[in-house]
Amino acid sequence: MFDNLTSRLNDSFKKIRGHGRLTESNIQETLREVRMALLEADVALPVVTAFVDDVRARALGREVEKSLTPGQALVKIVNDELKAIMGGKHEKLSLACQPPAVILMAGLQGAGKTTTVAKLARWLKENEKKSTLVVSADVYRPAAIEQLQTLAGEVKAEFFPSNPSQKPVDIALAALEHARKKYMDVVIVDTAGRLHIDEAMMDEIKQVHAAIKPIETLFVVDSMTGQDAANTAKAFHDALPLTGVILTKTDGDARGGAALSIRHITGKPIKFMGVGEKTAELELFHPDRLASRILGMGDVLSLIEEVERKMDKEKAEKLANKIHKGKAFTLEDYRDQLLQIKSMGGMMAMLDKLPGMGNVPQSVKEKVNDREMFQQLAMIDSMTVKERKSPDIINPSRKNRIANGSGTGLQELNQMLKQFEQMQKMMKKLKGGNLMNMMRGMKGAMGRQRMPM
Repeated sequence: MFDNLTSRLNDSFKKIRGHGRLTESNIQETLREVRMALLEADVALPVVTAFVDDVRARALGREVEKSLTPGQALVKIVNDELKAIMGGKHEKLSLACQPPAVILMAGLQGAGKTTTVAKLARWLKENEKKSTLVVSADVYRPAAIEQLQTLAGEVKAEFFPSNPSQKPVDIALAALEHARKKYMDVVIVDTAGRLHIDEAMMDEIKQVHAAIKPIETLFVVDSMTGQDAANTAKAFHDALPLTGVILTKTDGDARGGAALSIRHITGKPIKFMGVGEKTAELELFHPDRLASRILGMGDVLSLIEEVERKMDKEKAEKLANKIHKGKAFTLEDYRDQLLQIKSMGGMMAMLDKLPGMGNVPQSVKEKVNDREMFQQLAMIDSMTVKERKSPDIINPSRKNRIANGSGTGLQELNQMLKQFEQMQKMMKKLKGGNLMNMMRGMKGAMGRQRMPM
């Protein structure tokens, strides 16, 4: 997300290097390019205008700090204003009420609403330890109810059955009553979407809202629709008392216009964003962290939190103790590390959160993909237990068997074994011997991080 915007902004900031102070003349060209970069990212025009005006006013109205170059000072101002237009800080779900807390999901057809219901149920279970009931009040889309039932089973949320012959209000009320009897913490109601906003759709969801009185009314919107997402969110907000927004498909949106427009236009916070198709791929929306990613400074805090949340801590500690005692790092250990990376969305998802990635050429980024990781896992899975523990015994005959069994070639296998040897050497030098300690070390350095210019 934001790849193009990050690249354009970094290019525009380079033009102000070498100046002793910020003046109207030397920031005019930079801000013109910032404006074009935002428009190309499909940010709504009123948002772009307000943003550029605010940056100009602050840049011309402040003394450049002695520790910063003019370029660094402007980056800091832009960073602050990006955070401001996206809401400043993360706003949590409001669940402080007599259980069950009711969450009503609204949105257009195709935005990923039903999948998001399952993602949210999983997030509530894993992060808030809440028991959740999900129900579909979508009696129009074929197989909508069955889809939610399948997803509910996947995320281990309770599913309340419904059928197309029922009225949406009756379905929602029955689910709420069931949740009360079962002492459930949260009820998530999935509503029908349409291909466009229409009066009948709005009247129906207003009736459901009035009947169940949700504590959260979340608008689910496809981020790839750009500023249209913000305009649609406003139309829904005019009809419903929205409490927040969930952006979907952000992994496929290189522009980011929706994320930068919605809060300004609707006044409602973005609370989550979907970063992939899997039910685990839902992240909290942190304006400060996203602003940092837009400016190419990474999002190490989110990466650390993800590592700490998804890493198998027991395996990590065992590996740490093993390396600490001087025992060999094996291909089985290497396989575990690859699986950990896979569980966090793959290598590119992790690299995108590291500082400086915004300055890496796109041609280089494209060479980093997860295909090689999957190949390596296939190779290791094609080995015997003895080969994984003692890679030195892998002779040419064994290599041929492993390559054939994994659908790869000898060149790829030799390359993997070479990378493994490098990993072995690194593990000997790495205190603690695991990714968790590496991440914690990065977290400690965050307080000393400066703006890159």
